[in-house]
Amino acid sequence: MENEKPKCRLKKRFVIPVAVVLLLLVAVPFIVLAVSKAFTAQETVVRSDWAIDTGEVLGSDASLGIEFAEADLNSDQLRVIRLVPTDIEEDGFTFYDSAVQDRLDQALESLKGMGMAWTATNPLAVLNPYGTGANGLYLYFETDVASHVTYTVHVEDEDIPDFTATAAEADGQPNTRTHEIQIIGLVPGETNTVTLEIVGSWGNLRQNVSFTIEMPETESGYDTTLEVTDGPAAEEAQAEGLFTMMRVNGYLGYGFLYDDAGVLRYEMVLEGYGLDRVLFVDNDIITCVSATKLARINGLGRVEQVYDLGEWALHHDIGFGTDGEILALAERTGAETVEDQMLSIDIETGEVTHLIDFTETLADYYAMTRPINATDPFFWQAGEWDWIHLNSLQYLPEEDSVIVSSRETSTIMKFTDIHGTPTLDWLAGDTDFWADTPYASYCLAQDGEFVPQYGQHCVEYLAAGDTEGVYYLAVYNNNYWALSSRDDYEPDLADTVGTDLYGLGHEESQVYVYKIDENARTFSLEQSFDVPYSSIVSNGSQIGDSGHWAVNSGISMVFGEYNADGELIREYAYDCTMQNYRTFKYDYSGFWFA
Repeated sequence: MENEKPKCRLKKRFVIPVAVVLLLLVAVPFIVLAVSKAFTAQETVVRSDWAIDTGEVLGSDASLGIEFAEADLNSDQLRVIRLVPTDIEEDGFTFYDSAVQDRLDQALESLKGMGMAWTATNPLAVLNPYGTGANGLYLYFETDVASHVTYTVHVEDEDIPDFTATAAEADGQPNTRTHEIQIIGLVPGETNTVTLEIVGSWGNLRQNVSFTIEMPETESGYDTTLEVTDGPAAEEAQAEGLFTMMRVNGYLGYGFLYDDAGVLRYEMVLEGYGLDRVLFVDNDIITCVSATKLARINGLGRVEQVYDLGEWALHHDIGFGTDGEILALAERTGAETVEDQMLSIDIETGEVTHLIDFTETLADYYAMTRPINATDPFFWQAGEWDWIHLNSLQYLPEEDSVIVSSRETSTIMKFTDIHGTPTLDWLAGDTDFWADTPYASYCLAQDGEFVPQYGQHCVEYLAAGDTEGVYYLAVYNNNYWALSSRDDYEPDLADTVGTDLYGLGHEESQVYVYKIDENARTFSLEQSFDVPYSSIVSNGSQIGDSGHWAVNSGISMVFGEYNADGELIREYAYDCTMQNYRTFKYDYSGFWFA
């Protein structure tokens, strides 16, 4: 009897660990699902806190529901005002509301017409008047003769260079007597000395005015400066513009704009989500400001128009369609499938039209897929039916067509007659993927020896070829293979293709330039250069007409500027949660800068 007791204890000791293991096996899928849903839910969160730190309230307009407060910037030379809506702390308040913007605009007009002689030495100054740019400074004043304004922002930190620009006037005139501008480039958390040069139409300096203000820290808490590393082509001049970071995870609801020195020059305040892309329309911009809204914004920060998508949620990309139209990748809220729809938005009226349901245009392939499991590569989407995962679009007026990038299939796709009966034209990628599907005949043949793209992002039209039907596409080749929505396909991958989300240390991504020959039904690799590895997100996009490339490798948490030959000029390291989606470089000409 005495010998039996230790045996019982041993059994208990054995049973308890086994029970714990079994419990963990049961619980882990639920834990993974909960974590994944919390991660993906970030993109649909809408800002609830719009609070503004101000100094003394100087007055109010009850009819407009606006308080006029002192901006606490410790300046002896310049009084700066803040416009504070009295309903700013109420549930549902947002600056991305046409009625709120109208009230702010009327308040600003009342200040302009209050009987003061607004001059360059005594301008009307308002910090972030429309609530859309935390460190944007609005100035209004008049001069005796028609002129333009060039300004320089200086801080004492020797590592931060001066920022100089010629301001774009709100009326669009190159020279005017009534100046209404937004100063861009003020450095958060620093004492900024701003020097205004009033320059006549003949180029003669007519007036020089300086003032000093202490700017508050960033509203988001994001870094004012980035770690900068020069590349092999560091001696080459960089293209004009500001690097525009989009959808920085952990800091959704903001857009961050950096100069060539890696200094934050503008902090855009959004309702949620992130920018995806900036479209330029008649000296305004149109961009994503939440998961269900686009907005048209002018150079002073005023929201001219809000495009509410209602039941639709944005994902990954917007772009121009036909004249007066924006195309947007979207998904229907609460639908069984995700990231597989396309919308049309009328720029003038805001009317939203459902354009393409890809479950219908690729119905036979859709039928071969399933929802994502917690054990799949993209486990954070567990439970979602992400069968195609569209991540970029490019409209081509010929044949009323659109080129889209499908990450899940590692394929670039073209569809024609998208405003009529959308029809598949071709597929470009690993042809083996489509071999046992009804779409094998749509595959462009690979012309030449190269590894095709895997998990690609941001496919963009570059230029037309020498003959009709021939053109060039830029592609960020993530060079990462993963498939979460099919069980019947195993690829034969080259050794250079990554299969690990964060990489094992030897992987590289690439910027590809493809030549598409629709006449020969082929695609070929015309240019390729290696960039830091990023399994997901990212972009490699040409900067205007410079020939340079802005390249973001989101998983590696770096973006850089490369010359036309693919040589690194300068690289910038940043912080985020897991990844930053895209970084473009725009010159903002006509919008902020003349």
